[in-house]
Amino acid sequence: MNVLIVTGSGGLIGSESVAFMHDKFDLIVGIDNDMRSYFFGENASTSWNVSRLQERFTNYKHRSCDIREKDDVFAIFNEYGNDIKMVIHTAAQPSHDWAAREPFTDFTVNANGTLIMLEATRQFCPESVFIFTSTNKVYGDNPNFLPLVELDKRWEIDQSHPYFKDGIDEYMSIDHTTHSLFGASKVAADVLVQEYGRYFGIKTGTFRGGCLTGPNHSGAQLHGFLSYLMKCTITGDNYTIFGYKGKQVRDNIHSYDLVNMFWHFYNNPKSGEVYNAGGSRFSNCSMLEAIEICEKIAGKKLNYTHSDQNRIGDHIWYISDVNKFKKHYPDWDYKFDLDATLIEIHDSIALREKA
Repeated sequence: MNVLIVTGSGGLIGSESVAFMHDKFDLIVGIDNDMRSYFFGENASTSWNVSRLQERFTNYKHRSCDIREKDDVFAIFNEYGNDIKMVIHTAAQPSHDWAAREPFTDFTVNANGTLIMLEATRQFCPESVFIFTSTNKVYGDNPNFLPLVELDKRWEIDQSHPYFKDGIDEYMSIDHTTHSLFGASKVAADVLVQEYGRYFGIKTGTFRGGCLTGPNHSGAQLHGFLSYLMKCTITGDNYTIFGYKGKQVRDNIHSYDLVNMFWHFYNNPKSGEVYNAGGSRFSNCSMLEAIEICEKIAGKKLNYTHSDQNRIGDHIWYISDVNKFKKHYPDWDYKFDLDATLIEIHDSIALREKA
């Protein structure tokens, strides 16, 4: 039997992983205890998404387990052993601001939880492929010291810089920089995953995501940029832009395209490999540009305010260079551009708001 373990299965990337992989494995075991509702409130709960997975996929088995509880995680891995062929670890505390409120919770979820998942893999299914959703926040605020130019609706990097054509590659330093506590806990996890690949030979892939997005995101003010922005456009709730005149640039990758990267890696895995995984020059926007697109799709004006105070460690401009992954896996490419992604997000949120 071929078993897939997915942590954070009720979240955006976890649920996309279940949907994408459901016909590729005999059994998918989802691990999720809805910590997102604890982080961001009941409106951000992922319980609706777990129910959707249970209804749609007969080979999905849900386990409400906290990844910080070693004995509980080990019991699941012990149950399936070497039948586990792939582990997709997406569970995390994902917010800069929230991490500063409860540093111990943030670190134990992001770092300790990842260590437990890695060690369970090493002990019970060492031949399996381990996928980790890291973040571009491991680079801290180093991108903010690039030669940036202010344009009418966005910040952009100077055209003479090597990053202008394709974006930031994996060789940007993750040291000597302000990360936020969230960024620091993800750095710890990121390096652990690399080490289990390089030191123990586990087939690990670390994917440093840009803005991960898609229709099944339970967006909240502190996490879920495009999803929460579209939600506020639809509902009329106030949206706050934090700093940088609303011209900060993000690249955005649809959850399907990211999980498709996982699938390509699984079919030709490596040990201790790291990839930047964002929308690249294919799919990126500033806050102001995203607002314009959301308003056009929703047919409504967004009610928003602007705070001059940016979030600590936040990026002014970030675009991922995905050429390393494309070189290793030339058959992979994007399916969803920014407009298609936002239309899907709009339609999904509109349906949930009516329910």
